[in-house]
Amino acid sequence: MALETSPDAPAAVRTIANGIASWINQLGAVWVEGQLTDVSIGRGTTTVFGTLRDTDADISLRFTCNRRVFEAVDPPVTDGSRVLVNAKPNFFARRGTLALAVSEIRHVGIGELLARIERLKQLLAAEGLFAAHRKKPLPFLPHTIGLVCGRDSAAERDVLENAKRRWPAVTFRVEYASVQGPAAAGEVMTALRRLDADESVEVIVIARGGGSLEDLLPFSDEGLIRAVSQARTPIVSAIGHEPDSPLLDLVADLRASTPTDAAKRIVPDVREELDGVRLLRERGLRAITGWLDREAHALAAIRSRPSLAAPTTDLQRRSDEVAALVDRSRRTLTHRLDRAGDDLAHRLASVRALSPKATLERGYSVLQLADGTAVREVGQVSAGDVLNARVSDGRFDVEVQSSPKESK
Repeated sequence: MALETSPDAPAAVRTIANGIASWINQLGAVWVEGQLTDVSIGRGTTTVFGTLRDTDADISLRFTCNRRVFEAVDPPVTDGSRVLVNAKPNFFARRGTLALAVSEIRHVGIGELLARIERLKQLLAAEGLFAAHRKKPLPFLPHTIGLVCGRDSAAERDVLENAKRRWPAVTFRVEYASVQGPAAAGEVMTALRRLDADESVEVIVIARGGGSLEDLLPFSDEGLIRAVSQARTPIVSAIGHEPDSPLLDLVADLRASTPTDAAKRIVPDVREELDGVRLLRERGLRAITGWLDREAHALAAIRSRPSLAAPTTDLQRRSDEVAALVDRSRRTLTHRLDRAGDDLAHRLASVRALSPKATLERGYSVLQLADGTAVREVGQVSAGDVLNARVSDGRFDVEVQSSPKESK
């Protein structure tokens, strides 16, 4: 029932405190799961004080329990242990504080932890966070590598020493974070975000040595898994040893079995690369030498052909053929010209023999009337006609003295 108060009739602090205590006391004993932190035993008392932290959220409650209850747990619990407690919430009105009065403490069973991890694994797999197509390829030779690990840890030494041994020029940007306990997942996420925001970092390694299932629980934290899936930089998971398999291994772009294996996977071995370059150069040299040899043999075969071995021979033969043809043409032309000359002389002689001038030169003459008509019959002339006589060397006029008589 709500208290009736007003500016004129306010409630006293004790009234509010007692009311809160009354309501909380009605809750009774409850079972609570969480992680123990800040555990301490007061001097001269049998009371154990500590904090019970939520495993997935940044929320905690103070608790108290009898020392006998705390020490009765087998195996003993320590800071970071994940437990189930049976406790009654108490509100101390005088101090205005809330605490859990623990009456029983139990370890969270490994089977229960595995079942919870499996359920989370199925949920995230259904969302596609582990799909192969989401995996980003690692650069062949990153210049700057981000490393998230515990301070002064063996995992840090393994990654740095092995990577620099393989490729001495590689550089690292290291972000330290808790890798165990209730604050580990949050600190790893913070370090991851800082490295992912650095554009010079080309790949990020999250590394931790081996441990129990409880020790590795932060690397199956849902918040961390989602942060890794949203990172733009390729992530390498190097958690624990080969048998360890936190959910980080499934969402990471590459899973390394150990921190040492991560160093081998993210940078090439300079000696192996130099050997590879040497082998490639030798293969290239052999390939080029073989190609040159084949081409030289082919060129020698071409040059050995008669047309190239003695090119002037064919030209001389062709020249001789041309000279023979020219000589033959000349002889043929000369022969034909000689025959044509003889034929022309013969025809000229025939023409000359048949020409009127030749006839006149044999003593004949041609008589022509005044109009130029040649006299062929005696009947064409009469006495007194003047005729023109043509002989071989000229002309002269003659007069008919008597009447021509026809020959009988």
